[in-house]
Amino acid sequence: MEYHNPVLLRESVDGLDIKPNGIYVDVTFGGGGHSKEILKRLGEKGKLFAFDQDKDALENTVKDPRFTLINENFKFLKRFLRFYGVKKVDGILGDFGVSSHQFNEAERGFSTRFDAKLDMRMNQSNALSAYEVINHYEEDKLKQLFYEFADLKNAPKLSRTIVSERKNGAIETSEQLNELLKPLLFKGKENKILAQIYQAIRIEVNQEIQVLKDFLMQTEEVLKVDGRLSLISYHSLEDRLVKRYIRSGLFEGEPVKDMYGNIQVPFKKVSQLIVPSKEEIKENNRARSAKLRIAQKL
Repeated sequence: MEYHNPVLLRESVDGLDIKPNGIYVDVTFGGGGHSKEILKRLGEKGKLFAFDQDKDALENTVKDPRFTLINENFKFLKRFLRFYGVKKVDGILGDFGVSSHQFNEAERGFSTRFDAKLDMRMNQSNALSAYEVINHYEEDKLKQLFYEFADLKNAPKLSRTIVSERKNGAIETSEQLNELLKPLLFKGKENKILAQIYQAIRIEVNQEIQVLKDFLMQTEEVLKVDGRLSLISYHSLEDRLVKRYIRSGLFEGEPVKDMYGNIQVPFKKVSQLIVPSKEEIKENNRARSAKLRIAQKL
């Protein structure tokens, strides 16, 4: 199966500062690129656990006694590590977003390029699909997700058009949705705006923002003191959450100070924001929007 070249491979794995006998987690296994690099740097007693909710990823599993692949959403990080008898780990790597494999499998419905049933589920067992969002969400809820997850100024018109059209029958495929919305898109930017619309629907279908928050809040408890977080985001919503959590242990507001005015935060930033080189972007276009943030548990 075709999976993307791992983005910021060396930089993200370097960020974990791997101890040969440490325990590490790759919460977004995908094609296994980051996991394989971590395993190269581990000693005989090291351990690597990986998460991926997509059953397709199981075909990429690594045959190595140090490696365990967990076919679950990474929002269950703590629960499944405890199931395997692990309470603390030395590092956690995450490469968020959709894999090239998912984009290129037409029937998954992630891409604007193919005519496919409206789906976009990363976990095919989930009940909520893009079909449900487009055909059953109320106009206000559609408007909110287009504003919030895609920053689309014409969210009201998009939502109104969808709700009006589905009175004539269900909107079942990506081609139907594309044709319906294209007259509302700015000339010359149709593909870009359609991609933003699909991003908003995908984030809603997979509850990506809430999943990321749930995951981040567990990292403080799961990581050992001096353990590392190495996290790659692809859109500003994700990156903003990661940045705020590393800075203050919160997603909104300011951290509480003690009676002496000291701020108690769970992490310290290890480096400045890392982005791909021009060479990497040339070789792998998917890397163009990637942002890597590395932090250490205090």
